[in-house]
Amino acid sequence: MKRKVLFVATVLRGHVLVFHLPYMKWFQEQGYEVHLCCRNDTPDPGITVPYCDRWIQLPFERSPLNRANLGVYRQLKALIDREQYALIHCNTPVGGALGRLCARAARARGTRVVYTAHGFHFFDGAPLQNWLLFYPAERFLSRFTDLLITMNGEDDRRAQRFHAKKTAMVNGVGVDLSRFEEPVDRDEVRRQLGLAQDTPLLITVGEHIDRKNHETVLRTLALLENVHVLFCGVGEREDSLRALARELNVENRAHFLGFRRDVPRLLAACDLFFFPSLQEGLPVSQMEAMAAGLPCVVSDVRGNADLVRPGEGGFLRKPNDCEGFAADIALLLGDPALRDSMAERNRSVMKNYSLEAVLAQMTRLYREQLGEHG
Repeated sequence: MKRKVLFVATVLRGHVLVFHLPYMKWFQEQGYEVHLCCRNDTPDPGITVPYCDRWIQLPFERSPLNRANLGVYRQLKALIDREQYALIHCNTPVGGALGRLCARAARARGTRVVYTAHGFHFFDGAPLQNWLLFYPAERFLSRFTDLLITMNGEDDRRAQRFHAKKTAMVNGVGVDLSRFEEPVDRDEVRRQLGLAQDTPLLITVGEHIDRKNHETVLRTLALLENVHVLFCGVGEREDSLRALARELNVENRAHFLGFRRDVPRLLAACDLFFFPSLQEGLPVSQMEAMAAGLPCVVSDVRGNADLVRPGEGGFLRKPNDCEGFAADIALLLGDPALRDSMAERNRSVMKNYSLEAVLAQMTRLYREQLGEHG
């Protein structure tokens, strides 16, 4: 009989399909039966998940205080008690909390429980309510964790003071560098966007939510002449952002492109990456921009700052420093040689964050937890 592993996360499209398929594939290749528990947040009720032998759809809610999660707890606990998993890998705050609580009895029988913190909700500068709610919860739940994985230095330092049997920091979820190796006709991409070849062009990638701080992108854009910005993503704030663009008279220079599957092509057509987010774990969008050879003008927050050294791969500023961001952007747009040196540095750094490099890190950790060698 095959040994079984279980991946637990809150949502499918917003998490599992983005981060976990290479690791689910690895387990299948090692002969494991791979199960998945998450909510289907795609518009397709019949969607299939690659590298998954069994998908148990559970109605996880993002808010830890939502009573619907009590029903999820009961169903998840029954599943874990029945299936006798060799390893359970929990992700996302709610998925991580429910997964670890439900696995207490299984863990006593030998199941190994792994939790990846993609970015603790408590961090330097976080609202007090985040510290009051999430810090004690994560500290308590660490008691039921065999391996706690973090992705940035700040989280790693805090995790080491918790109660997990082992902590480890990995270089994110892995970037598929092959996506950035194919040649791109920069001028053709710009033509399709209706932009001139010499238009100064920035790009920002992320959901239109408060945490991504797109208001600062627009307010900074208003301080720059002739510069355009591509917004890649969807979210609840899009209408208000479009309204702000009109208010600031930059609506003709702010291009809302929606969800895009051709981000590597768009990155190749741009001059730099602008990302003033308020909170990050280790941002995939910034890593992809670096892999594409873009200098990065980003906020000086956990995760972003782990990737960029000021003056080498880009610049760091406080999240709402529009004047400072505008000065950095103007400097880079006016200095092609500096952009080229930063591009070379960023591409080199990303080799350590490649999918192959991170999969090797995770493979060692998985084998260690499962008592395997090789």
